[in-house]
Amino acid sequence: MKQTIKSIIPAPLWNFARNTNDAVRRLPQLPAAYFHPWRRESIRRLAALKDIHKGKRAFIIGNGPSLKQTDLTKLKNEFTFGMNRFYVFFPELGFTTTYFCSINDLVIEQFADDILALPMPKFLAWRSHRHFSPQLPINQTPTFIYTSYTGPRIASDVTGRVWEGATVTNFALQIAFHMGFEKVVLIGVDHNFTSKGDANKTVVSEGDDPNHFMPNYFGKGVKWQLPDLDTSEIGYIMAREAYRSAGREIVDATVGGKLTVFPKVDYNSLF
Repeated sequence: MKQTIKSIIPAPLWNFARNTNDAVRRLPQLPAAYFHPWRRESIRRLAALKDIHKGKRAFIIGNGPSLKQTDLTKLKNEFTFGMNRFYVFFPELGFTTTYFCSINDLVIEQFADDILALPMPKFLAWRSHRHFSPQLPINQTPTFIYTSYTGPRIASDVTGRVWEGATVTNFALQIAFHMGFEKVVLIGVDHNFTSKGDANKTVVSEGDDPNHFMPNYFGKGVKWQLPDLDTSEIGYIMAREAYRSAGREIVDATVGGKLTVFPKVDYNSLF
């Protein structure tokens, strides 16, 4: 029935109706998403970060097994974004990433204390604020970004709503755009998982993690969600075009990755 209705309604009207429905569903979130003290502070911080790295390059580090074949020591003096549980590698790496990003509810719920202890600026989905003590001093709070699952678009300014695009990588790409980075290099974005199943299904790890670069990334007993690779690709394509339209670029230096949206480059040639 949905397809039948869609086929007889002009595309502009259909898109307006769909976007209106998305907006209505978000209404209950809006007051706090813009007026809660933590969000007001986050908006202030984000505004100060607008174009702060204009003309520079950044590396967005995925968590795929290909990182085991990538010399990450080369990134010590680069601008970098670590995501989700990448921080478990910091002791071995010998330095931290410049920024940290996470939007996944299960990751933040299970590892909120770890995330809070990280020393770099942290960007999290606003809805995850419930996993942190209300008594947390405002100057110690992560920077919360108001994200949604609906209304696909790429935000050039992340002080407002940001579409998640089914992956924290799309989230990081929008933050990097906001900061003004001219070139973004993806590494460790394998776009391929050993574990199969329905997109976004919650599963529990039964042992060593074969889907990420360290066996304890999601170790035994950790809950996580299977990826939505199709929606991720939609977000990647939109990000690619947004960067191109602005005279910027995203390239993919993942070793052996399955993603085909971005131009491929050899990682070692970048240094």
